[in-house]
Amino acid sequence: MNSAVALTLILLSLMIGAGVVSASWGFTLGREALTGVRQPDARPTSGTPSASQQSASGHHGDVMLAKEAEILEKVKARMSGGGQ
Repeated sequence: MNSAVALTLILLSLMIGAGVVSASWGFTLGREALTGVRQPDARPTSGTPSASQQSASGHHGDVMLAKEAEILEKVKARMSGGGQ
């Protein structure tokens, strides 16, 4: 067997081994990170009106959009030392 072929096979097997070790370690870390995390009991969209009802009535549930100018005024006031 040629030494170049042997070296290539050794490096290839080391790369495959490193990939397997890395994948299993990543899987283990991910599984530990998600320990205790579960899906919510209820669907977040349950109980809300359909999209056609929202557009017809003009409101979007509990979401309230703030005006950019008001936000900028509050930020400038806080940065200048005043604040809430």
